[in-house]
Amino acid sequence: MAVADGADLAADIPAFAAEPLRIVITKSAFTLEVFEGAKRVATYPVAIGKNPGDKKGPGDLRTPEGKFTVVSIENAAAWTHDFRDGKGPVKGAYGPWFVRLETGWKGIGIHGTHDPASIGKAATEGCIRLENTDLVRLVTRLPIGTRVKIRP
Repeated sequence: MAVADGADLAADIPAFAAEPLRIVITKSAFTLEVFEGAKRVATYPVAIGKNPGDKKGPGDLRTPEGKFTVVSIENAAAWTHDFRDGKGPVKGAYGPWFVRLETGWKGIGIHGTHDPASIGKAATEGCIRLENTDLVRLVTRLPIGTRVKIRP
């Protein structure tokens, strides 16, 4: 999906409420929920870290748990990643956007995917992975500073 397609999807999203936006990710349910105040306004399926439990160290393939903050939203459409599977760098591995989280760990965020079949599974190196269309819907309404809670 081209990054420019996000504008077309914005019409599918209700207008902001006066309440602050927040995200709750439940690893055991493979879900990312978007709340405006107490009202849940969207739920998306996600992929999480390959290994269970809370992140303990770099490279442990776990998704961290706790309360975090969105610190930037970066255009990732041209980014590549080598999954060390013998296939080399994959362009578009992060989808169109990378939502960087302040977690205390380098490189943890919410992003899209080149592999939609991974959604709903423990498949990442620690990030939260969404379908690209869901990611675009999320990013169109997501302000910097949004609170993110990641639960077991």
